[in-house]
Amino acid sequence: MTHEEAMELLRKYIKNENMIKHCLASEAVMTALANRLGQDREKWALAGLLHDLDVEMCNADLNVHGNETVKILTELGVDHEIIDAIRMHNELAHGEKRSKMFHYALAVGETITGLIIATALVYPDKKLASVKAKSITKRMKETAFARSVNRDIIRECEKIEIPLDEFAELCLKSMQGISDQLGL
Repeated sequence: MTHEEAMELLRKYIKNENMIKHCLASEAVMTALANRLGQDREKWALAGLLHDLDVEMCNADLNVHGNETVKILTELGVDHEIIDAIRMHNELAHGEKRSKMFHYALAVGETITGLIIATALVYPDKKLASVKAKSITKRMKETAFARSVNRDIIRECEKIEIPLDEFAELCLKSMQGISDQLGL
């Protein structure tokens, strides 16, 4: 599946522009993680872009989120490893635990995007360029800040052998690289 085909699919199922931006941010983060970890950039980017394909269909119900995405992507013949990583980014939907680097990378990568965006939005200019990685790691300790962001999942970056400080820096830089697309 090409990037253009994936974007068409994304826009078919997701209407909320902020959710589209989240998927674009996740794609950028996954590309950076693939580069850092010596993995397949296209495969990891595609997983980041399409991981929330069914979020509006299931009303963001974590008990089922991801299941429809798996069905859609299976019917389209998308690589099984991509589908498996997408399925495992939300453990609640099927009761299994993440076990592979790809699983952890997608879960941690897509989760930190919310914390990075929330951090940017508290700056006066609301720009990613103003954010420092240290601010993101500081916000990790502030549970009242961006409450919906699961810090425990972000801390799973250690399971892909990237320390939190380095992980925050890598993800921030990847999102700064597409700040124009994110409107930040």
